[in-house]
Amino acid sequence: MPHEPAPTAPARFVPAEGTRERHPAGDRPASAAGPGEETGRADSSSLVARGLRHGDPVADAVIAELDTLGREARASLDAGLRHGLDSLDSPPPAVAELLRESETPPFPVDAEMLRRGDTTSLSVDPFWSTIAFALGSLVHTYSAPGIARVLTGTGKLTATAARRLAETGLWRTNAILPGGLLRGAPGYLDTVHVRLLHARVRASALRRGWDTETWGIPINQTDTARTWLDFTVIPYTALRKVGIATSAEEESELYRYWAFLAHLLGLDPEWYRPVTDHASADALLSAIDATNAEPDDNARQLVAALLDAVADGQVGRALGMERAHTRTLLEALTRLFQGDATADALGIERVDAAPFLPVIAMGNARARRWQQFSVASRDLAMVETVAHRRQEFAGLGRTEYQAEVAPDADRG
Repeated sequence: MPHEPAPTAPARFVPAEGTRERHPAGDRPASAAGPGEETGRADSSSLVARGLRHGDPVADAVIAELDTLGREARASLDAGLRHGLDSLDSPPPAVAELLRESETPPFPVDAEMLRRGDTTSLSVDPFWSTIAFALGSLVHTYSAPGIARVLTGTGKLTATAARRLAETGLWRTNAILPGGLLRGAPGYLDTVHVRLLHARVRASALRRGWDTETWGIPINQTDTARTWLDFTVIPYTALRKVGIATSAEEESELYRYWAFLAHLLGLDPEWYRPVTDHASADALLSAIDATNAEPDDNARQLVAALLDAVADGQVGRALGMERAHTRTLLEALTRLFQGDATADALGIERVDAAPFLPVIAMGNARARRWQQFSVASRDLAMVETVAHRRQEFAGLGRTEYQAEVAPDADRG
């Protein structure tokens, strides 16, 4: 992203000095605050404002090229993602640039780490991982008006919430599995496909007359950074509230792994390279959230549809309760994870999870303690989790982001 002075921020940007009361520093973990916080707040605010005006020119150029050249360009892209840029003879220039960028991150990547997968995420029990992903990550993503407006503009996420929940879950699962981000592996392919789907949605929104002066560029760098943080710090903040904590070593490994994922998503390094643990992630997220308006009707529609999908899906079946009770529990956990102010703005029922937390947290803490008691117990838990993850979305079929760049797609 260019570092010259940014143009005037779009109207959706809420200046940091006007948001102190809505997002006080005291709402963050104590470790997120420290010397130089005010300077950091100002620097982050400038980054957020600038990011709202920048999208992803590399991915945008590929979408334009695929539309012009059709199936041949799609076949070239597919082969390059699977086998590398060097395997291609005379690829289209935009496709070549995307492949070159994907294969050459601006920092050393530990290949052994990629072979292990995201061990921090894989160490979490699949049920609670899904809860934190849906009620933590996705609810937080949907609560931003700028992001919610893009998503509801596709006309799909509220009507087919269960399908979108599964597709996003499949991408996340493929990305965190052992070897998932190695070149040509499912997580590598899916992450670049998601990047290109974002470019497709961005182009469609702009063609429909998207108001950039109010909302900035659709799926801009700031919103991409927020979504990246929704899959790193947000679920672990939620998990900590139900007794599942991570060590400093696990945090470090998580952000090393997700730095490469951020690169594949087209996020500029200035966003993710300074983020090395939950404290630095939360500080950046606080700066982004502090410049967002409150959730709007689009956000409320998305979250309501999401909660219905979770209640009717695997989580609801695993709980084995009457649906009304399941829905109430999900609302209580959502309020716990998101806080009262956001939950109220999203129209979440006022259900207090506090009476149940000691039992939930105690059970989770004990389970995690025994899971990590020894190398053998950790390895066994990892094997079981990986096996579960590999079967979790079997039969889902081709996703929207996979279909977007499939070489046999009838688009050209």
